[in-house]
Amino acid sequence: MKNDIQWKYPEAIVECEWLSDRIKNQNIRVYDCTTYLHYTDDHPSKPYDVESGLADYEKDHIPRAAFLDLQDELSDNNSQYRFTLPKFNELAESFKNLGIGDPYHIILYSRNGMQWATRIWWMLRATGFKNVSILNGGFIAWKRLSLATESKPNRFDYADFQVKTASDIFVGKERVIEAIKDDSCLLLNALTENLHIGKNPRYGRPGRIPNSLNVPFHMLIEPSTGKLLSPGRITQIFTDKGITSDFEILNYCGGGIAATLDAFVLYQIGFQKLQIYDNSMSEWAMDQDLPIETG
Repeated sequence: MKNDIQWKYPEAIVECEWLSDRIKNQNIRVYDCTTYLHYTDDHPSKPYDVESGLADYEKDHIPRAAFLDLQDELSDNNSQYRFTLPKFNELAESFKNLGIGDPYHIILYSRNGMQWATRIWWMLRATGFKNVSILNGGFIAWKRLSLATESKPNRFDYADFQVKTASDIFVGKERVIEAIKDDSCLLLNALTENLHIGKNPRYGRPGRIPNSLNVPFHMLIEPSTGKLLSPGRITQIFTDKGITSDFEILNYCGGGIAATLDAFVLYQIGFQKLQIYDNSMSEWAMDQDLPIETG
């Protein structure tokens, strides 16, 4: 294992102690991004029910934090899938109305895994806003340190930023079809192994997109702390799978959430050619015309 490897962009990951020391800084805006999924394996056309984390936010949250409702405020509610990315101009305006923009440093956290925060992080990158960080370990790490919380709800004033859309981050099934036969591209499944090998039919047809490798998102997290593994350990996980920065990596999962965590850590260890299949297996497995493999 390479212990000398560091995060490529350490400013995009902040620790709870760092944030606690700066919690009154008016140029920092903190957001709770929590969403809960309640799986319904007997209904593949609706593999999970979505529950906003707002109720838990209203019980307690990091001081001065506001709440981001991913499904209701930041997804295309006309889509048949739960978290489809809206049009970029609409998404950017939603972010601005929620107080995200210059000159603020945006800190994102969630209560049930860092993938909800990384989803928003990538969405902001796709609209051109880059002054945004993930709270390492999220609210669990914050509570473990017995840091202050509050129950008073908060909403930030409008903020603005120059929108520079990156339309090559989130991709659709057409790009995935191309990638299956593209030797310069690796398809990376962030779902658990039982879903990857076809032991669980949660999304309809069991299995994976052909030629996919599997690095489940939870493998990148330290179970005892909820924080990211060290850069060296994460690098070793991908190296052991033959995943190197020479390849373009097309990340997918069930609904475009867990895949963003894999993509985030790959970005942090120096991968530059990264894409995310937005609707992922929620779309792919239900389309009988698309290839699938198991085993």
